[in-house]
Amino acid sequence: MAWRKILMGALLAAAGSVNAACPDLLNRSFAPLKGGDAQNLCQYQGKVVLVVNTASYCGNTPQYKGLQALYRKYGERGLVVLGFPSNDFGRQEPGAPTEIAEFCERTYQVTFPMFEKSGVKVENGNPLYDQLAKLSGERPGWNFHKYVIDRGGKTVTSFSSSTLPEDAQLVKHIETLLGAK
Repeated sequence: MAWRKILMGALLAAAGSVNAACPDLLNRSFAPLKGGDAQNLCQYQGKVVLVVNTASYCGNTPQYKGLQALYRKYGERGLVVLGFPSNDFGRQEPGAPTEIAEFCERTYQVTFPMFEKSGVKVENGNPLYDQLAKLSGERPGWNFHKYVIDRGGKTVTSFSSSTLPEDAQLVKHIETLLGAK
């Protein structure tokens, strides 16, 4: 019995130390779009993280293709794209989580992590978006606003919805961060 307490204590200490090293910005959890237990974003610490608020019925929806291309091209070098569907702008994401997930997979072959539908505006922003807005000085004004977080989880750069995933400035910024150690 005593060994169980010691083992559990060691496991809890180890788990706590992982989160202790995790940047505050990433130390939060969200349920995956497909369902299941909430996942802590600390699993992406040390990576360059591209966070995007998405919508299935928006003029910007074809950006999913470019986001997936970035994820495929730079994923092995340490880029992760995180999608957060939001119905905040024009009610352009009315679907249920399973509908959104199926649409993304079927239409754009999305394989990057997608999380639960949530708000991004001031009045209903999820805690990650509130912090991203605070650190970058910008909050999304429409669907497909992009935030790029450096490997240290401290520096956030904001790109408007009109910036396409293949935009030279965005790609150069991602490549620069991927090259930084």
